[in-house]
Amino acid sequence: MEKFVIHGGRPLVGEIEISGMKNAALPILMGCVLVKGECIIENLPEIHDVTVSLQILEAMGATVRMLDRNTVAIDASNVRYGTAPLELVNTIRASYYLMGAELGRFGKTHVGYPGGCDFGVRPIDQHLKGFKVLGADAEIVNGYVDAETEDGLVGGHIFFDLVSVGATINVMLAACMAKGMTEIENAAKEPHVVDLANFLNACGADIKGAGTDTIRINGVERLHGCSYAIIPDMIEAGTYMIAAAATRGDLTITNVIPKHLDCVSAKMREMGVTVEEGDEWVRVSHKGELTAANVKTQPYPGYPTDMQPQISILMCLAKGTSTLKESVFDNRFRYIDELLRMGANVKVDGKMATFEGGGLSAARVRAVDLRAGAAMVIAGLAIEGCTEVDNIRLIERGYDHIIEKLQAVGADICRVEIKDVKASAQAE
Repeated sequence: MEKFVIHGGRPLVGEIEISGMKNAALPILMGCVLVKGECIIENLPEIHDVTVSLQILEAMGATVRMLDRNTVAIDASNVRYGTAPLELVNTIRASYYLMGAELGRFGKTHVGYPGGCDFGVRPIDQHLKGFKVLGADAEIVNGYVDAETEDGLVGGHIFFDLVSVGATINVMLAACMAKGMTEIENAAKEPHVVDLANFLNACGADIKGAGTDTIRINGVERLHGCSYAIIPDMIEAGTYMIAAAATRGDLTITNVIPKHLDCVSAKMREMGVTVEEGDEWVRVSHKGELTAANVKTQPYPGYPTDMQPQISILMCLAKGTSTLKESVFDNRFRYIDELLRMGANVKVDGKMATFEGGGLSAARVRAVDLRAGAAMVIAGLAIEGCTEVDNIRLIERGYDHIIEKLQAVGADICRVEIKDVKASAQAE
């Protein structure tokens, strides 16, 4: 096992280039199952979840060739239904996109229940509801999701009871080659939903309305291969933006779509941070005191739940009382215990956390999930002293070369092997 060791209190200054979006890459990779032909996917982030996704595709019979560190060629012509290894599927949440992809390709699916970060209950009832509207009988049996249709999928009208990115994506995948038209209402509008639609359209699908409340999909007979570049990762960009502010630094963050970051930029400006924007870059700088703010997570274009733990660090450092309300997941405040180790003055009541600013102090903490782990790194960078972050495998699930990128802009951070077996057990 390894940990991050951070000697903080140094401003981050310079330029960081953002990698491809994790949350777009994973459904696009699974979407290759629909295609009989070669897909070349560019701007892939080098992260654990992408590696596992490619291993799953290979195990299912796809030919996978890395053309360079960020480009892969995938030919899923010979993929076999129901062969995704359970031991791999169980490790990442995005494996559930195989359900929609297998249904769309084979008219049936047999996929193990997904894994991923623990944010409390994350049911897939809306996914199954969508599959049933398309004509598939779907159920969970012995840890697997099974769905099948006798006469092929047929388009229908789906109204989701709540906005769900995963369900929207899964129905899009399943409906691409269904007979007739599928209409999804109350659809998720996140940029990665749009990116998947653009990828599928590049393969010959007919999807309109992605990025709005209503998506219409006219089924086609087949999909063909294509070359496609994944959009930049807005959550990675937002994480480094907050790191710049927390360390009183001056960072230019390149290869971004500033529009995707509007809600994050607005809250940072509200807290007294300077945010400038160009066509494909944002610059974040901060020297004075941070101002308290109130944040509520919401589906896109609202403030993203995946940026909730990161902004909590600014709230710990700000002057005054801040509130942070989580409206997407049930159990996203588990990381608060780690902030308490660092001396944070914070109280949690259900889905609301109240922060009394006053600063943090260095301590040994752990990543309890991917984005909470990134928040611990930001805290360590911002404060004087030595902070150690355990359980870093969770962080590296979603951040491409985080150590190297931070070191290049002045961070004193390194990866160290944990030799104390007892300590490493406690970190888990």
